[in-house]
Amino acid sequence: MKKNIVNFIILSLLILSNACLLNAQEIELNAVNDKKNEISNGKNKYWVVFRDKGWFDPNKQYVSDQTIANRVLLGLPRFQMSDVPVNALYIRKLQAQNIELQHQSRWLNAVTANISEEQYQWLSSQSFVKEITPISTKLVIASNGTFPTQKQFANALQQMNAKSLLKDGLTAKGIKIGIVDVGFDGANELGALRHVFKKKQFKEGRDFVNPKSKRIFRRHTSDDYHGTQVWKAVAGKVGQKRFGMATEAEFYLARTDHGVKEARTEEDNWIAAVEWMDSVGVRIVNTSLGYSTGFTDSREDYKPKEMDGKTSKISRAVDIAVKQKGLVIIVAAGNEGDIRSWRIVSTPGDAREAISVGATNLKMRTKASYSSIGPDFLPYLKPNVSCFSSNGTSFSAPVISGLAACLLQKKPSLKNTELRDIIEKSAHLYPYGNNFIGYGIPQADVALKMIEDNTWQPKRTATYSPKSNTWVLRGVKVKKVVAFHKRGKFWVYKQARLKVRDGDLVLKRPKNSVTHTTLDLGDKVIEVHWK
Repeated sequence: MKKNIVNFIILSLLILSNACLLNAQEIELNAVNDKKNEISNGKNKYWVVFRDKGWFDPNKQYVSDQTIANRVLLGLPRFQMSDVPVNALYIRKLQAQNIELQHQSRWLNAVTANISEEQYQWLSSQSFVKEITPISTKLVIASNGTFPTQKQFANALQQMNAKSLLKDGLTAKGIKIGIVDVGFDGANELGALRHVFKKKQFKEGRDFVNPKSKRIFRRHTSDDYHGTQVWKAVAGKVGQKRFGMATEAEFYLARTDHGVKEARTEEDNWIAAVEWMDSVGVRIVNTSLGYSTGFTDSREDYKPKEMDGKTSKISRAVDIAVKQKGLVIIVAAGNEGDIRSWRIVSTPGDAREAISVGATNLKMRTKASYSSIGPDFLPYLKPNVSCFSSNGTSFSAPVISGLAACLLQKKPSLKNTELRDIIEKSAHLYPYGNNFIGYGIPQADVALKMIEDNTWQPKRTATYSPKSNTWVLRGVKVKKVVAFHKRGKFWVYKQARLKVRDGDLVLKRPKNSVTHTTLDLGDKVIEVHWK
């Protein structure tokens, strides 16, 4: 009897071990199959940009009725040249040369393709080809590898006064949100998203890595749970406990990459996904992915100086999405703040028109050490805003996406640029932003007041110009103050936490190169102009 029990236990363990092995092999096989869709041996991948679109039918509608309705609502042109597909004649010419096409981008008037050296030389000689650029970039998931708890999400929502949205009955009902991420493993079985599926708020999902796959919630790699957690941060709830604010939004999902641990990753999947989302009427796109350095040929890596909002195709696509299509693009700034060789935002967080989101600490509202900063060579501010996250800017961006969706529900006719302005102006440091946390943490109650009365502006700032390099501010009510010492208007030399003694704050100019210091006193902000 004992022998039979022992044999049964051994057999059970063997079955369990084999099942785990098969599961791991299946995941690995999925990744390999994904790779086959991306790379051909002996060839490199390139963007091929064409000079024109040739003949097209000006009376044909190339996008959905919902997209047209969005444009009418926002006062945008119904017909846009960037809606027209890539010239079919050019496609046939490439196919005649046995060039393996991957994606076609209407917005960029381009295709991506696996190209041999001989094919590259042929393309370079063709008059209809405007530009050929390599693709060899590494995906960076804007997460530190762990996922936030309900308490951490609650802290982020509390930091931006999200209760005011609930008091106003705002849940983003009817707002279409797109999420572009690595994958959405098990999202359909997650308790925090059960309400989304029960009320049929999930509308469609597409796999741009493996287009033949119809199982958007399957597991491809160990990183696929990332998108699931991001979605939870936008819309999750369990009972009365909320992880995100857009609990009644409608969702479109796109898997555009197979994880940071895989070899090659693709911007063109991302661009194809956002073009698709625009075509079905999505208004807000959240992405917690970024691109920075490469891994195959270092000569093709991005360099920090190329995070300029115009070098990468993905940033160009963001600007088209915002300026021409009326989309709101919300991007995680990245987690390279502690990496000395990089430090700055990854693309498309560098795009001028994107709302790039950094991460703050909880109580003192300083920049989280890992959060990427804006390059000092940009003529505009990045990141735009920030909020609390201890698990990476992946989980700052969806908090802001939830806020944006609720504000759109409040006033659906808001243009995307108006919404961005409201989010920025509601932030606690505005107008004294910096390249560490942007304009700071958006305040939902302030944003709502600005929507209700477009002439109303919060009065919480003051400016001073000390006559010496030491200045004493008296009557301070808090015990600690955050100081952002800046060289110029935006660029932080260093952030500091200053102690208040007996109501007096002694502020010293750290260097003569510091021209401004922003003081966060909790309920108000003071901008000091050093002479």
